[in-house]
Amino acid sequence: MLYTRAKNIPELLKQRILILDGAMGTMIQQRKLSEEQYRGLPAITRFKDHPIDLKGNNELLSITQAEVILDIHRQYLDAGADIIETNTFGATRIAQDDYKMPELAKEMNLASARLAKQACEEFSTPGKPRFVAGAIGPTPKTASISPDVNDPGARNVTFEELRAAYYEQAEALFEGGADLFLVETIFDTLNAKAALFAIDEFFENTGECLPVMISGTVTDASGRILSGQTVEAFWNSLRHAKPITFGLNCALGATLMRPYIAELAKVCDTAISCYPNAGLPNPMSDTGFDETPEVTSRLLDEFSKDGLVNLVGGCCGTTPDHIRAIAQAVSQRQPRSWAAYKEAV
Repeated sequence: MLYTRAKNIPELLKQRILILDGAMGTMIQQRKLSEEQYRGLPAITRFKDHPIDLKGNNELLSITQAEVILDIHRQYLDAGADIIETNTFGATRIAQDDYKMPELAKEMNLASARLAKQACEEFSTPGKPRFVAGAIGPTPKTASISPDVNDPGARNVTFEELRAAYYEQAEALFEGGADLFLVETIFDTLNAKAALFAIDEFFENTGECLPVMISGTVTDASGRILSGQTVEAFWNSLRHAKPITFGLNCALGATLMRPYIAELAKVCDTAISCYPNAGLPNPMSDTGFDETPEVTSRLLDEFSKDGLVNLVGGCCGTTPDHIRAIAQAVSQRQPRSWAAYKEAV
């Protein structure tokens, strides 16, 4: 497959374990930004009179506090990240409707991708190129789960609404300079299918093609994502998208995530990614989670030692210190080989 950008990613995934960045939200929370700062005040007056609170709308910060987002990207790159995610987890019309800002979705994606690209260009070298992954989150509405416990057939979003929102996001992320697309934190496979359909439609309409990464979320000890699939079923339902990486993130720490990564490693004919939370939530810690960088890096090193992964990083509660420790821990490990799986399918 000929990729428009990140053409050497497939080879790099075979050569060494690549490093993804850590949590954007955790780093933003540590800044303790005020409502006024989210609005960009005093310098930006554009959102001064917005009718509802904007604090917590992290994607807006790519417009109102660009230096904050840029600084977080730089910290992760300095820690050793090969790939950084754009600040666009909730930058769809559907998610932004909660803040009465759906019309800003395109601008948020453009601004976020440009910031991440700027940071990557500052840190890239011939021996260590850096890449921008356009982060595409699940949206707060699901296509296959009812929002009303008394009406299992009820839905608050359609496949077409999701497709249109994801198309707009993919188009803007590409225009802003994203090298890859990352459809992540998937808890509803039908939402993910809408995102992948939109991405494929974008490729067909433009003639462009970027590597696509897919990452799901096992929500509890049942070993299933929220819409009910086991990880093997989840893989089989999305493998047609030919993702460059496939894996899991969020909800669980590395210890609880391991059996599901091991299950994927038995069936996936592509590279495997894993970026867990920093253990369990702990409101007493600085990051809101239990695990220190030493603990998370040791656990992910065990994954790599056992040949389970090709790409590792962190989700909720992880910081540049976690990513630095992870990068150092796996630096001498060999990536998982999936050649045998390609031959078998």
